[in-house]
Amino acid sequence: MRILLASDKFKGSLSAEDVGKSLQSGLLGLFPQANFDFCPIADGGEGTTAAVIKSTQGEWRSAEVTDAQGRPKAIRYGFIKATQQAVMEMSAASGLDGVRDLKLNPQTASTRGTGEMMLRAKDEGARSILIGIGGSATNDGGLGLAMALGYRFESQGKPFSPTLETLLQADRIIPLATAWTTEVLVACDVENPLLGPTGATRIYGPQKGVTDFIWFEERLTHLANLVQKNLNKDWRNIPGAGAAGGLGFGLMAFANGKLTSGFDLVAKQIGLAERIQQADLVITGEGRLDGQSLQGKGPVGVAKLARQLGKKVVGLAGSIESSAELHSQFDLLIGIKPDDMPLEEAMRRTPELISRAIQDHRAGLTRLINA
Repeated sequence: MRILLASDKFKGSLSAEDVGKSLQSGLLGLFPQANFDFCPIADGGEGTTAAVIKSTQGEWRSAEVTDAQGRPKAIRYGFIKATQQAVMEMSAASGLDGVRDLKLNPQTASTRGTGEMMLRAKDEGARSILIGIGGSATNDGGLGLAMALGYRFESQGKPFSPTLETLLQADRIIPLATAWTTEVLVACDVENPLLGPTGATRIYGPQKGVTDFIWFEERLTHLANLVQKNLNKDWRNIPGAGAAGGLGFGLMAFANGKLTSGFDLVAKQIGLAERIQQADLVITGEGRLDGQSLQGKGPVGVAKLARQLGKKVVGLAGSIESSAELHSQFDLLIGIKPDDMPLEEAMRRTPELISRAIQDHRAGLTRLINA
């Protein structure tokens, strides 16, 4: 009997790998002869690098970059020697969590560190870069990224190094002397354009401290116009351009990035379909399963793939929304948090609650295994 443990993280509580360990601990009491396949998953956000590196026997590498507010920061990214591919998350360099010790200041937040991280990987021989772009602290449209990669700007015929605050003074972008040729695969699960009512600024800006929408829209519009005029590219309306404060746009414009579903990209990297095919039962999950889980999130992606391959699939989460569409994706759903337990306590006791929930659903799990 082979059980695939393909869970995402329980954010704030357990990593995807630790969720798998807790699941195995609980399941061994029910199925002591089972073989377990640990397959941490992610959908392009936090945990993407760890999931890919674990499944591909990659390695961690270090780099010194600048964080979203320009301070020195030591970061890690993954590297797969067999394919010469770097795997990284923009949040490692330019993420919101990295600047929570400061008052949020999106006017000065920059994606420069993300560009520095990409350059380091390129210099170390990466032929391609897989980058997840969730969790950003920035709303600069990839301006900092462009500067880090070597794009030069001018103002009235003179060299100019713009910040987001001074960007309106720039009137020309000078292309790279040597074109960027490293393949860039962008794990992105949002479809927002760069500008407008559903764009980067209005939809995601507030969580980064944005209050003056017009100020940012003017600057992102100016950047998009410069890219169109000087680089002959107009990516502003491409679905996903507004991801990560416009970094989706920036990666397309300045690094020829290809935006694709985060879950699909990670699933291909870790050989998920083949591993599901070899399993007798698939167990997946995340901290909460709800309506948002249906919009490209990892556990529902696992469930759909398992169904396509004729495999039974169990979803496990701290809490589960009462949704007919959500429930229809799984053969069994297991919520681990008792209704009367405070969330903070449940997050501290997640490994124990996973084991207890497995025992409480012994009959249902046994039925699926024997089906």
